[in-house]
Amino acid sequence: MTTVTLRRATWRDYLALTKPRVISLLLLTTIGAMFIAARGFPGLVPLLGLLVGGAMSAGAAGVFNMIYDGDIDGRMKRTSLRPTVTQVISTRDALLFGAVLTVLSFVVIWGASNLLAALLSWSGIAFYVLIYTIWLKRTTWQNIVIGGAAGAIPPLVGWAAVTGELSLLAWGLFALVFLWTPVHFWALALMIKDDYAAVGVPMAPIAIGERATVIQMVMYAALTILLTVIPFALQEFGIAYFVAALALNLVLALRVLRLFAVVRSGAAVDRATALPVYKYSMLYLALLFLSMALDRALFV
Repeated sequence: MTTVTLRRATWRDYLALTKPRVISLLLLTTIGAMFIAARGFPGLVPLLGLLVGGAMSAGAAGVFNMIYDGDIDGRMKRTSLRPTVTQVISTRDALLFGAVLTVLSFVVIWGASNLLAALLSWSGIAFYVLIYTIWLKRTTWQNIVIGGAAGAIPPLVGWAAVTGELSLLAWGLFALVFLWTPVHFWALALMIKDDYAAVGVPMAPIAIGERATVIQMVMYAALTILLTVIPFALQEFGIAYFVAALALNLVLALRVLRLFAVVRSGAAVDRATALPVYKYSMLYLALLFLSMALDRALFV
C-alpha cells in the first residue's frame, strides 16, 4: 500500500479523480452524436452544455469508481498513486466532490438541452457505478461486456440533446460503442493482466485465458465491423462514410487478426503485442464518429 501523504490537494488531484483520459473519449462520442443528429452544427448552447455537463457526468462516475476501488487500486502499480489511495483527497471529500459533479451535470445538461438527455446522463453514472463497479467488476469475466453499456450511453445523450428523442440510428450508435468496448478494453486487460491477477479481479485474460480472450475479441471486432455497414445499407450515411468505414475496418481487422495469430502460435501476449490494438481502437472510434458527422453534414 502506498504511504499516506499529508500534502494539500490541488486542482490537479481533483482532476485526476475524474479520469480525464476516459472523459475525452466519452465526450467525443457524445459530441459526435450531436453533430450526426443535427446533420451539422448542433448549436452553441447545447454543444457547450454537453461538453461541460458531459465532462461532469463522466467525471462523477470516475470519482465514485475510484472511491469504491480504493482497496485494490493501492495494490496495483498503475493505480497506486491515485488521490483516493494516497488520501491526498479523503474519502469524504471525494464523495462530496462526486456528488456535486453529479448534481451539476444534471442541471447543466437539462438547462442546455432537455430532460431526456439529463436523465440519460445520470443513467450512465448509475450503470457504471452500481452495475459495473460494484456488482460485475469483481464477480465475472463478462464484467466489461455488460458494464460496457455505461460507456455506450453518451451517444444517446448527445442524440437526445439535439432531437429530444431516440431514433433507431441513435440506438445503432449505442450498439456500435457497446460492441467496440470489449475489443478496446480487453486489449488493455491483456497488457496489465498481472495487475488484475494480483488483486483478484476476474478480467477475461485471467479467467478464461489469453487465447479465449483474443477469440472473443475477434468475434466482437467482426460484429462491430458488421454494425458499421448497416446504417449505410439503411441509407443513413452515404458513400463517403462507407469508404472511410471500410478503410478503418480493414485496419481494425488486421490488428486483431495479428493478435490472434500470436495466440494461435502458442506465444504469450505481451504489452508490445496488445498495445497496437489498444491504441488503434481509440483512434478507430474517434475517426468513425468523425466520418459519420462529416458525411451527414456534407453529403447526405
